Amino acid sequence: MFSSCNVPRANGNDKPHWIRVSFLCMLMSAPDKHLTLVESDHTEAPPCSLKQTIEPSLQMEFIIVLVYSIVLKAFPHVLWRYTRLIHVPLFCFHLTAGLPVLSSLRILDKRSDCNQQGLNHCKINNCSDQRVIEPRERAPVGPEWDAEHVGVWMDEHGPVSVVNVTWKIKGDGSATTVLGSEIHILDESTNQSMCVQFSYNLSQPHNPDYMRWTFSLDGVVVEPDHIYRVSVFNLPEPDIGDYKINKTITIPGCVDGRIQEARMCLENGSLWDPNVTTAVSLNKELGKFSIVVSFKTAHYSERYQVSIQSSGFRCSKDVSKHILYHLHFLHPKENRTLLNVSFEFGWWQLPQCKTLLMIQPFFVRCKNNCGRPEKIIDFCQDYPPRTLIIKAMVGLLVIGGCVAYLLWRATQKDPVNTSSAAAKQQPEGFKVQDRKRVLVIYSLDHPLYKSIVLKLCAFLASKCGTEVVLDLLDSRRLGVLGSIQWLDWHREQIESSSDKILILCSRGVQAKWRAMCGDKQVFLREDACSPAGDMLSPALSLIVPHFVRSASFGKYMVAYFDNVCCEDDVPSPFHITVRYKLMEQFEELFFRILDIEKHEPGRVNHIEGLSEDEYYRCPSGRALRDAIEAFHAYQLDRPQWFENELLRS
Repeated sequence: MFSSCNVPRANGNDKPHWIRVSFLCMLMSAPDKHLTLVESDHTEAPPCSLKQTIEPSLQMEFIIVLVYSIVLKAFPHVLWRYTRLIHVPLFCFHLTAGLPVLSSLRILDKRSDCNQQGLNHCKINNCSDQRVIEPRERAPVGPEWDAEHVGVWMDEHGPVSVVNVTWKIKGDGSATTVLGSEIHILDESTNQSMCVQFSYNLSQPHNPDYMRWTFSLDGVVVEPDHIYRVSVFNLPEPDIGDYKINKTITIPGCVDGRIQEARMCLENGSLWDPNVTTAVSLNKELGKFSIVVSFKTAHYSERYQVSIQSSGFRCSKDVSKHILYHLHFLHPKENRTLLNVSFEFGWWQLPQCKTLLMIQPFFVRCKNNCGRPEKIIDFCQDYPPRTLIIKAMVGLLVIGGCVAYLLWRATQKDPVNTSSAAAKQQPEGFKVQDRKRVLVIYSLDHPLYKSIVLKLCAFLASKCGTEVVLDLLDSRRLGVLGSIQWLDWHREQIESSSDKILILCSRGVQAKWRAMCGDKQVFLREDACSPAGDMLSPALSLIVPHFVRSASFGKYMVAYFDNVCCEDDVPSPFHITVRYKLMEQFEELFFRILDIEKHEPGRVNHIEGLSEDEYYRCPSGRALRDAIEAFHAYQLDRPQWFENELLRS
């Protein structure tokens, strides 16, 4: 049941959405209406931005929207729906200014110039959207990568891990036309980005040493086990295409010697050497063992747990460095960096003469999941003979086992194998505490692609325990509410919860987005066969204005199937977020659904059975892989398959 206050009315008030999208696309495609670029912190500049003052022609178009609403006698409702998205005409401004600015990705090198021998007017600034465009034949070609360097620098808080990115200018004739370079860095784990612009003018294709000009961005603060996408291109840019070069930099973990001294790694115990020593003594008169464990403490761990265990026997003690502070107060001249822990127990308590010693630290970052040094304690030479005791214990166990068996036979009449029945009821796949819900938005490009979408929803439901909302699976409610109301109601439900919206991009998605922005109209054969018709276009009209708001940005996920689609199929409004490549990055996508970070300080989370090499080992994953391979083979046989699916364009 749905509450009456949340279910939208199917009263046909869908036109304002189309008016807003048409108005938005008109602004995006109107170069003669004083559209200018605004400053941005994102990796890619938005397609356009709007000045604060709008010319009278645009004001008149806005008045037409209001007049249209009054004629339909729906002025209050339409005006309210319009004012809820009053920033839609400023769509591109929201792309740059509406998102929160994150500062963990930053530069320690505070130089304002990049001067070098033979080059005295090289400046380093933040990126600007005021582009200089040249015809492609006169624009400089792209640079070439040099090796990056990972290390540790000092900032105001201590040592941090950094990376230095270096590139070279090609020594051809276009070198003298270069006016600068622009570098973009994106943290794929957190979606944080930064952009830096180098401004210079080269008079010679080579430096005074007859080597290629080399530039570097030094001291970029990074985190261990994170992956960064870096791109560089020379200025001015070509009017057609680009000469951008890209690469991925994977920062090693704290086990790597280059960043072990970074504070984040030190707070995970990267350099801790406990230097464990043990002293064992046996009191034969009392029949007791005494074990004294000594180890060095670490700077970022105040508490430790020392355990001794062997074949079912376990004894542990919690110790703290506070005792060292008290001892240092009483004896200030003594070096107090060692902790001593004493264990004493009867020799009959130990089933074996070799036991395992384990020390668990609690560092400030890894807390309960820190590395635990281990050591084997061997005191077999002091171990007393136990032949008689062992024989007696074995005899008691045999007698006790016989008595227990007779009692069990007397009371057990109709045994039932409940363990196997319970095992059959266990659902297949990864189990989560909170069942998440995902609304899937897609385009009906082809019957084989529709099969891929259905198989993906089945995989999410059966393997991942996710509730999937899909128009093909909710045709009854869709027929009652209508497409706009059905989509808008689900969008509002998801935005008020922790659920997500998944946008699957394909050739149809890109073509329909361009059609909404003034290109030729697109209508696919599968849309004509579907009872609901084209669901993607009204979905984009609702999603895009909400997508750019910082409060709703995290609700949306963008993905595409790598074998049957490509990154070029992603519409331009979604370029500001991470685009997941399925099924290679499905595990990262599922972590987004769960609101869990895959990469955490000092460790990387993993879900078994969701990686690209494992997902097809379950029935639903195998069906999904077969559907992707079938559509991929179909595309190879028919390169013009998409054009054949168009009814009119």
